[in-house]
Amino acid sequence: MSGNAKAIFEKGERAPAEYFTGTAWIKLLVPNDPILNVQIGKVVFEPGARNNWHTHPGGQILIVTDGVGYYQEKGKSIQIIRKGDVINIAPDVVHWHGASPDREMTHLAINSNTQNGVVVWQQPVTDEEYKR
Repeated sequence: MSGNAKAIFEKGERAPAEYFTGTAWIKLLVPNDPILNVQIGKVVFEPGARNNWHTHPGGQILIVTDGVGYYQEKGKSIQIIRKGDVINIAPDVVHWHGASPDREMTHLAINSNTQNGVVVWQQPVTDEEYKR
């Protein structure tokens, strides 16, 4: 959290090393809801942390709430993302996201259409891919 501002939601639990490189924290705000077909979580990535390549069968919306990070779709260049940015990710698009090397990044992850599935994890993002 930048400055002296207090986070709205607690940091949560450490993200599983199986799907994350570096240290990240996940706080599930809305568990997968079978009526609304949505799941919402807050993810805090410490500097250099990122998740594996993955897809969301129902799509995803990321809302960056603090810091500076990276977002990349397979075959495209890395995008720098900052507080206030909103990223719409179409269903089944292979991508990853995480913090920049020297700044923490926090986002809300809204997984929609969860009746189609929430996430399909793939291989880790290599250091070479991350540094591009």
